[in-house]
Amino acid sequence: MEITRLHVGKRLSEVAIHNGTVYLAGQIAEDTGADIVGQTREVLGHVDRLLAEAGSDKSCILMCQIFIADMAGFAGMNAVWDEWVASGHTPPRATVESKLADPACLVEIVVTAALR
Repeated sequence: MEITRLHVGKRLSEVAIHNGTVYLAGQIAEDTGADIVGQTREVLGHVDRLLAEAGSDKSCILMCQIFIADMAGFAGMNAVWDEWVASGHTPPRATVESKLADPACLVEIVVTAALR
């Protein structure tokens, strides 16, 4: 079975595609000076871009895992999510508070999606 990887690095690939399923690495913001709203908006932009490169989109998301550094940011993150998520295609989702690898990162999002 073939596995296609996109944006392959020494430590991780940003995308793996196998058997009609797209797996994204955890996406974080580059602008870590932004608040939870700004970081979430940027991260979801990364998700959109990577899914498009893989031949998918947000309406095909099968599962989403969201890690936020502080649950105090939950409402702000959800406000951006609610604007972004495909109406009628809201995926199963888990959101947890977690200490992230870079303390400046406020949110990390992991997505699994079907190909279009």
